[in-house]
Amino acid sequence: MNHRTRPCYIHKNSTQTLRQGLDEYYAVNPNVTDPRQLPPEFAKILLAHDVSHVVLACDTDMYDEIKLLPLGFWTSDSKLSDYIRTNRDPTIKPAIQIMYDDLIKQHGVVWLYSSILLVLPRLLPELVAMWFKTRGARQYYPFLNYEPLLDLYSARDSATV
Repeated sequence: MNHRTRPCYIHKNSTQTLRQGLDEYYAVNPNVTDPRQLPPEFAKILLAHDVSHVVLACDTDMYDEIKLLPLGFWTSDSKLSDYIRTNRDPTIKPAIQIMYDDLIKQHGVVWLYSSILLVLPRLLPELVAMWFKTRGARQYYPFLNYEPLLDLYSARDSATV
């Protein structure tokens, strides 16, 4: 992705529907496996993750990838216990592995883990501030059952962060 031009789905005032944002997400991230071309048991969790990128206005750099997980727990109906259970599910775990494999294929293992270590000190204060700012006024979007949101404008409005 050309990081000089930010995709429209990231802009706060984007008027794209979730479907349009998702289409743009795949267009600007050709290195990301498009789950719409995978078996349904894999596609569901991968699509939900990609939808989260659009709903939460997150890019695919390491900073936003790491931010996506806690933001997803705070803004969707998916919680940490769901993530742990899903990660242990032998049918779904390979789909999650695809996401990690995409990152490693694009950048390498050393980059992946060193990026995580470099991003955490900058990200943790932001996450704590977001948690305090939003803890009483959160709206939750459906993580796995996002289909009703696909044709809504300003899909991020369904997840106030």
